Amino acid sequence: MSNYRIILFAFFASILFSCKEEAEKQEEIPSESFRNEVAATEVKVAKAENKSFDYLINATGKLEASAQVKALIEQPGYLIELPIREGQSVTKGQVIAKLDPTEAQIRLEKAKIALRNAQASYQNDKLGFQKDFEFGDAERKAYLEEQLKAKNGVFLAEIELKEAQLNLERCQVKAPISGKIADLKFKEGSLISSNAELCEILSTNSLELKVKVLESDIAMISLNQKAEIYPISNTSTALEGRVTGINPKVDENGLVQVAIRLTSSQNLLPGMNARAIIRAPQSNSLVVPKDAVVYRSGRAVVFTIENNESKWNYVEVGKDNGQEIEILDGIKPGSTVITTNNLQLAHQAPVQILSE
Repeated sequence: MSNYRIILFAFFASILFSCKEEAEKQEEIPSESFRNEVAATEVKVAKAENKSFDYLINATGKLEASAQVKALIEQPGYLIELPIREGQSVTKGQVIAKLDPTEAQIRLEKAKIALRNAQASYQNDKLGFQKDFEFGDAERKAYLEEQLKAKNGVFLAEIELKEAQLNLERCQVKAPISGKIADLKFKEGSLISSNAELCEILSTNSLELKVKVLESDIAMISLNQKAEIYPISNTSTALEGRVTGINPKVDENGLVQVAIRLTSSQNLLPGMNARAIIRAPQSNSLVVPKDAVVYRSGRAVVFTIENNESKWNYVEVGKDNGQEIEILDGIKPGSTVITTNNLQLAHQAPVQILSE
């Protein structure tokens, strides 16, 4: 019986020893073997390069006519002719309205009569100084002429005649600039007061886009700099423009107004909304594709490749043009950066580069 117990004990002891040995062998397997068993993540890559980089300054605003002038009716009276309508094109100097000229014509005739009477009185008084005018020197003659004309009201009558002529001319309202009629205020037959606004005339052949940009970007904008304009009504087609004005002050929101003149205004109207992209070239910047940058816990990360494994790099990013991002610190020029499948990628994960 004792021999049986000894044999049974030896049997269990051998089993325990073999299990322990197997466990020790498993512990000796290096961790690299597990890494090799993980499937490599397929990725696409690009190179971090030093090159010229177009920083895009985006801003929105409204289109404005390059010239916008109010047409005023300076003379009071009844509006008897109004040969214009809103949207109509007019040229500078074109008659766009007429007032009843009857009263102005009467005033003009009265002024002409008053001047003739004043001149007659002057000529009559001049006879009394005939010798002075015949034999006096030039200075004496000029003095007498001025005194006699002033005494007989010639100067005043001449001024009143010019005023009457001007008032008659003002019965015809002329376009101050070439453009299109907008905001017509009156109809034929209206009684108009002095200096009433008839309409606005917009020079739609040339439009400007007024936008506001960040004060931090204003140093990269200069006069005559190119810009791309995208009207909201047609966002697929870019129109060319150039910077024509930069406001010299910053508003309370830290913005600066910039004016951009469009080279073509076809099918556009003042008041339309549009987006501007001003290109600000940056020289010798280290850039990577935008897809190479991911964010972990609010920090920018770029994955590079070393020995077929991913490497996690915290980076400091600069300007962004929508396609590329400027890298200020964190990786070196020439680094191979991962641009796909990097959102959930871990540090030192095996990767396989896909061929293009």
